[in-house]
Amino acid sequence: MQYKNLFRKLEKTLAALERSDDILGTLSAILGRLVTDFQDDLGIVGGRIYVRHDGYFVLEDEYPTGKAPIGFRIPVSYPPIGEILDRGFALKEISDPGMDREIEQAIGVSVFAAIRVGDKGRQIMAFSLKPPVEAEQVVYTLNTIRHVVNLKVRHEHLEDRVAEVREIQLSLLPETSPQFAPFDVHGASVPAEEVGGDLYDFIPVTARRLGIAIADSSGHGLPAALQARDAIIGLRMGVQEHLRITSTIERLNRVVSHSALASKFISLFYGELEMNGTLVYCNAGQTPPLVLAGGSFLELTRGGTVLGPNPDALYERGYVDLLQGSVFLAYTDGITESLNPAGESFGTERLREILASRRWLSARDLVEEVFDRVRAFSIMDPPEDDQTVVAIVRR
Repeated sequence: MQYKNLFRKLEKTLAALERSDDILGTLSAILGRLVTDFQDDLGIVGGRIYVRHDGYFVLEDEYPTGKAPIGFRIPVSYPPIGEILDRGFALKEISDPGMDREIEQAIGVSVFAAIRVGDKGRQIMAFSLKPPVEAEQVVYTLNTIRHVVNLKVRHEHLEDRVAEVREIQLSLLPETSPQFAPFDVHGASVPAEEVGGDLYDFIPVTARRLGIAIADSSGHGLPAALQARDAIIGLRMGVQEHLRITSTIERLNRVVSHSALASKFISLFYGELEMNGTLVYCNAGQTPPLVLAGGSFLELTRGGTVLGPNPDALYERGYVDLLQGSVFLAYTDGITESLNPAGESFGTERLREILASRRWLSARDLVEEVFDRVRAFSIMDPPEDDQTVVAIVRR
C-alpha cells in the first residue's frame, strides 16, 4: 500500500467537509465519509464514535445504523479501551485475550479497529472490519486516518502557532554548509506553505564523521512542520559516536510513535559519512538517494519502513563508498512528484539526467540546478508539496 497516496486522498476528501460547530458533529461527518468512500481502500464496513463520560465511553453516533443503541456504554476499565488510550489505536478480534464477548456481540462486530481522536483522548472512533485483515497494513492505515482526522479537528488551533513554529523551524536548518574535505556538501528546502514538513540537517558526529539527514513528514503545513521538527531534534539528541545507526533509528521510531503527534508518519534518510568516503546509512521509507559513481547509478534503499506507525519496527543499515568523482543526491518526493500542466511527474529519470550532465558542478550549484529545473518543469511557485535537496560531491 502507498501510504502517502492514501494520506493525500484522505486529506483531500476530508478537507472538503464543512466544519461543524462541535467536535462530535465534525467526527460524525468524517465517519460517514470514511465508511462511504473508503471501503475498498480501508476494508471498513461500519463505524462508531464514542465519547468519554466519567468512567464510561458512550456510543454517540454510528454509520450505518448498527446493532448497539445510541447511549451504549463501555467501561473505561475494559482492556481494549486501555490499549487505545495508551497506544492511540487498537486492532482486535473477538477471540483475543481480554475481549468481552457480551460487549462485542452487543455491538455486533467480530473484528474491529479503533483510534483515539480529538482533544485529550475523550473521543474514540471505531471501525468494523471485513475479515480477513492484515495486521501491519491495518496499523498503518489506522494511524494515517488518525492523523488526518486530528488535522481536521485541530486545524484552527494549530494555525495560531504558525509564526512561532516557522521561527523554530528556520532555526533548525543549517545556517551554512559544513566544511568536510574532501567533500563538497550543500542542502536547501522550499516549503509549500509558510512552514513545511521537510527538514534536512548536517550533524558533526566526530571530527572525522559527518551525519546527513533528510526528513519528510506526511502532508505539509504546520502539523507536518511540528513533527519534522521533533524528528530532527530527536535525531540530534540520539546520535552518538559509538551507537549503531540502526539502534539510533529504532529509538527515534519509538519516540515518534509515542509522541503527541504520533498519528503522523515520517520518512527519514540518515547516513554517516567518513573522510575515507564510506557512507553508512539507514533509509526509513524515504525516497532513495541517488549515487552516481563512474557511469553507474545506485539507489540507497536499505533500511526499513517509515517512522511512527509501528513502534516495534526493525531497521537495517547499508553501505556505499563515495569515491573520487562520485555525486550523492538526496531529495524528498516533492521533487520527483512535481507535476507539469499536462499532469506528468518530474520523475527520477530527469534527476539522473541532471546528475549525469552536471556532475562537475559544485554541491550548491547542483542543488540550485535541481530546483531551477523543477520550477521550470512544473511552473508552480511556491510548489504544491515541500521540496528538499541535499548534494554531496567528491572531487
